[in-house]
Amino acid sequence: MAHEDMTQNISTKALPSEQGSATMIETTDMTHKITKKIVGYKVLTKDDVEPVKQEPEQPTLESMNENLARPEVLLGSTYKIKTPQSEHALYITINDMILNAGTAHEERRPYEIFINSKNMEHFQWVLALTRLISAVFRKGGDACFLVEEMKAVFDPHGGYFKKGGVFMPSLVAEIGYAIESHLKHIGMIKPEKMTDHQKNFLDEKRKEFEAQHGESEGQAFPEKAVLCNKCSTKAMVLMDGCMTCLNCGESKCG
Repeated sequence: MAHEDMTQNISTKALPSEQGSATMIETTDMTHKITKKIVGYKVLTKDDVEPVKQEPEQPTLESMNENLARPEVLLGSTYKIKTPQSEHALYITINDMILNAGTAHEERRPYEIFINSKNMEHFQWVLALTRLISAVFRKGGDACFLVEEMKAVFDPHGGYFKKGGVFMPSLVAEIGYAIESHLKHIGMIKPEKMTDHQKNFLDEKRKEFEAQHGESEGQAFPEKAVLCNKCSTKAMVLMDGCMTCLNCGESKCG
């Protein structure tokens, strides 16, 4: 029984048998042209066909975006800022949303920010700033760029030194430092830690400097230290002909 073409719904495919003849196997995916003599066939049943292994569905992970509904309860942290430019402190509150709670992909991301103070002098621009920052937080993505942008804002009337010798170029910059502290706290910014060798080296340098110029008298850094351009801290001293920062380790000699 020979056939030139086969266009039925159930098509067959010839396979060689042990006697050299052809064995027909049912296929359902396409139609084949028969060019050899059909001497036998076999119909495959559902039991003969191996089931297709389905890959497990990957869980859909939540990411911060502006379409997420605000939950009833948010986790928050409040930071106090006290500047010599005002007798009243500022209180910065940053509320966070927990994404993918209870899973291995759980993460904490900032959702909104509020700034409160008894000083109403800066109320207008502070309110506008908090709304803009909150909008950036809710937009999603990497919001860490806000920190560097705010820390680079300088007050035309001059900045001020905080306790410990840290220089603040403006009130906006100090708000930026507070946001940076929070982002480090929740893990969005990975702090650069000095090695034990670097810490021991800076401790030795400080002891040598104080032995020559006197004790710091309870101050964070020696009184004769100058401002470090890298960490904005009054902690850079001259040791062995090289300016070295006792806070971050910055050295003019590399």
